Amino acid sequence: MVNCIIRLCGRAQPYEATLNINENKLKLHNEWMTIDHFALDIPITGTVYGTLLNYKGAISKLGEAVYEIPYKKPPEAPILYMKPVNTHLAHGAPIPLPADVQELEVGAALGLVIGRTACRVTKASALDYIAGYTIANDVSVPHRSYYRPAIREKARDGFCPIGPWIVEKAAIKDPNNIGIRVYVNDVLCQENTTANHIRSVEELLADVTAFMTLFPGDVLLTGVPEGAPLIGAYDRVRIEIDGVGVLENPVYPENKSMEGENQ
Repeated sequence: MVNCIIRLCGRAQPYEATLNINENKLKLHNEWMTIDHFALDIPITGTVYGTLLNYKGAISKLGEAVYEIPYKKPPEAPILYMKPVNTHLAHGAPIPLPADVQELEVGAALGLVIGRTACRVTKASALDYIAGYTIANDVSVPHRSYYRPAIREKARDGFCPIGPWIVEKAAIKDPNNIGIRVYVNDVLCQENTTANHIRSVEELLADVTAFMTLFPGDVLLTGVPEGAPLIGAYDRVRIEIDGVGVLENPVYPENKSMEGENQ
């Protein structure tokens, strides 16, 4: 059992709940129910920042391309981008598949939820600034370039399912050694571990806050593994992160998704 923070649709305030990850149940107001009984909203309130190329396999997959122009060498600092508020999507809500796109890439990522203002933190103190952890699906339109902001590919509506909750920091003994799995239509399509990060959680927080401040409620995604699974219309994608939980969303054609929201 672990403590977590949830938000319910139509309610502004967050709620503290008890989570049984093995049974996928929540205890709220002294009553246990499966998460299907809850209309869960997006649990985070701040800005979501993504990190590129923080998995060893992602760098290896690029091969000699990292030595080509414009940079001519592997990155020496974190490569960051934003997943703006229009991308945020709740657990269970449909991911919109744009009409001009056939497939999307799944981006399974551990999210560090910031608990207090973090500016120029040290590696030794970095974990003190984390309030908890969540799951994100950093959805993208497949693309090749890492050298320019991929806004059209990464910042479309509904391209960042996140949640279903925030588990307390104490629930994860070592964020640098937890398993991540992606299932598409209940078939295991990707498996990795945060042990394969180039920068550990502590190193990433220290490096990022050396040049920018993170505020309470902000979320820093620690990176997406190489070999992102592809998803298309009417697929269902499920991301599991050990100790954090399960984030699951279907994929609908964009017009169908909008029709469903308007009903």
